Amino acid sequence: MRDLSGGPRVLLKRLRELMAEPLEPQERLDRIVRQIAGNMVAEVCSVYVLRADGVLELYATEGLNKEAVHLSQLKMGQGLVGTIAASAQPLNLSDAQSHPAFRYLPETGEEIYHSFLGVPILRTGRSLGVLVVQNKASRTYREEELEALETTAMVLAEMIATGELKKITKPGLELDLTRSVTIDGDSYNEGIGLGYVVLHEPRIVVTNLLNEDTDKEIGRLAEALGSLRISIDDMLSRRDVSMEGEHRDVLETYRMFAHDQGWVRKLEEAVRNGLTAEAAVEKVQSDTKARMMRLTDPYLRERMHDFEDLANRLLRQLIGYSGRTSAEGFPNDAIIFARAMGAAELLDYPRANIRGLVLEEGAVTSHVVIVARAMGIPVIGQATGIVALAENGDSVIIDGDGGHVHLRPMADHQRSYEEKVRFRARRQEQFRALRSVEPVTKDGKRISLLMNAGLLVDLPQLAESGAEGIGLFRTELQFMIASTMPKAEEQEIFYRNVIKQAGGRVVTFRTLDIGGDKVVPYFRAHEEENPALGWRAIRLSLDRPGLLRTQLRAMLKAAADIELKMMVPMVTEVSEIRAVRELLQKEVQHLSRFGHSLPRKLQFGAMLEVPALLWQLDELMEEVDFVSVGSNDLFQFSMAVDRGNARVSDRFDPLDRPFLRILRDIVRAGQRNKTPVTLCGELAGKTISAMALLGIGFRSISMSPASIGPVKAMLLGLDLKALSTVMEEALDDKHPTTSMRDILVRFAESHNIPL
Repeated sequence: MRDLSGGPRVLLKRLRELMAEPLEPQERLDRIVRQIAGNMVAEVCSVYVLRADGVLELYATEGLNKEAVHLSQLKMGQGLVGTIAASAQPLNLSDAQSHPAFRYLPETGEEIYHSFLGVPILRTGRSLGVLVVQNKASRTYREEELEALETTAMVLAEMIATGELKKITKPGLELDLTRSVTIDGDSYNEGIGLGYVVLHEPRIVVTNLLNEDTDKEIGRLAEALGSLRISIDDMLSRRDVSMEGEHRDVLETYRMFAHDQGWVRKLEEAVRNGLTAEAAVEKVQSDTKARMMRLTDPYLRERMHDFEDLANRLLRQLIGYSGRTSAEGFPNDAIIFARAMGAAELLDYPRANIRGLVLEEGAVTSHVVIVARAMGIPVIGQATGIVALAENGDSVIIDGDGGHVHLRPMADHQRSYEEKVRFRARRQEQFRALRSVEPVTKDGKRISLLMNAGLLVDLPQLAESGAEGIGLFRTELQFMIASTMPKAEEQEIFYRNVIKQAGGRVVTFRTLDIGGDKVVPYFRAHEEENPALGWRAIRLSLDRPGLLRTQLRAMLKAAADIELKMMVPMVTEVSEIRAVRELLQKEVQHLSRFGHSLPRKLQFGAMLEVPALLWQLDELMEEVDFVSVGSNDLFQFSMAVDRGNARVSDRFDPLDRPFLRILRDIVRAGQRNKTPVTLCGELAGKTISAMALLGIGFRSISMSPASIGPVKAMLLGLDLKALSTVMEEALDDKHPTTSMRDILVRFAESHNIPL
């Protein structure tokens, strides 16, 4: 390797000085191209910048016709410059005009130049422009010159990324880095969020490019690589990482990359060429990503994400980054962008400032999505590639209703969504005015409106929504966000806090519903083909009675001298209820024996989610004090529909006759057994389906806090007797010609009921 302490090193140092000088953008660019041309003994140096319309515009030149600046243009993929930008690969030509992609621009006067070296100006693998040097003599530029030009392009990438060139961009045009982008994903929670991007793992911006001591930087790089490898080995050796499965596969891939000698050699070479250790990582990362982005193989593209994540980890090791955005620096309207994240990590952020969550990965059943939904924020998942396109502070709109992410939206788009948000806010004000209004139908029937919850952060919404109480408290969320199994004392304190914050309102605790697809990190998972139908909830709890007894004891102690209401999920046979009741009685006897105060009243119930219970309804209701219908799972199991499968999830309507008849049978069983029946699920939270539930006899429904207002507004104008008559006739119709949904819509329109 030849000593590069001269030319390239001097060039980088001078460019850094130019970046620090108080110059106008055009003057800075002009001086940069002059400096590069002089240092590389080139007769031409030009900078082309990519605009949002896909056009590469000449922004500065030394050697070509100055009048061509801001006039000469090439489309992406057009000419040598367009080819470099499109491929994100350099071109080194001894006779440029003989290349098939060459395109002559007469206004530049470049016909007299033959040798050509052009490199893409890259940022996170994206082409922002092209840097070119040219000479009259035919020659092939040396590898050292190519490296020097690529390194110099990093300075220009920083200049473009800071937005400095906006001042010299023609009115009405914008650069590609700031263009509006829309990415479609999957809607995991409804709602609209307007705000600013907060990258969950902030992209490290490398500003110190030039090293002063190569040996020192090589040492820093080696130390950071060693720490990175140790951290990956530690993650692999942790007990919460199963011995097989996707999580371990990803970590094994990280370990393979971290020990890859080819990668390490490229990093060391970049340092020896004059870069700091972190600038070397950024350069190699950007070059590698630019190459891999052209791959079509989904497996290899996924490995690209793994490599990028690993490089970002190495950058954080080098700069000593260990924390996240502080509460003081956190924007008031934050939309969090992440490739993936844990539920507990989401709760680390200031809750009041979060307006939405965007994930590249995840599923509707993942822990972080469950928590985000409990927090009532819109969520978009499977937004592939969105993190690389975003910068901290970018304006963004997420449409949780349609599954769209609008990054750096245009002004008209922004105004349109702002109006939607204002309209929703006005409606919410109207709903808030109904908080203290009794939920009584027009013909005098009182309805119990309850809310679903699972975290302490949910509790303030009890008063805000006007809910009568909590019809479903998902106790598993406490377990899912914890890194270790919550101890009995921790559970007791948690349940006591929930009861205290409920302020005397009823709270119905659901015992643990973990297992299947709700895997807690410290509980060994068993791979199952159909996790929703597998070892979960009551099945797991009865096989691990110590786990269930600890939870029951904590609930009993937390509810001393007051009413305790608890229910068991995923019941398939009445015998399971009897088994849990036995365990509950043992805990009551144990606490009595040792002088502990017990609940003043204990109500014990079951979740009706498994269709097998439909043939055991009378037996079930003799065994319990109340029944709660889990409409989400009951619909999924009854109709053989996987809610996470987009091809079938909308195939059947829960308002169709078969499912409504099932629900009506459950209500009638409750009436003849004098057993209260509540419904908890998405059906209760939509006005039209809530109206249907009331029409078939439900008088207690539980939903998300945001749904309380709209549902109450609907029922206040509802003639329940008239609706029940219409629905009875429609459900008993053996040869229907009209769908139940259409019948409900027509009834609402004719009775002026807001849906």
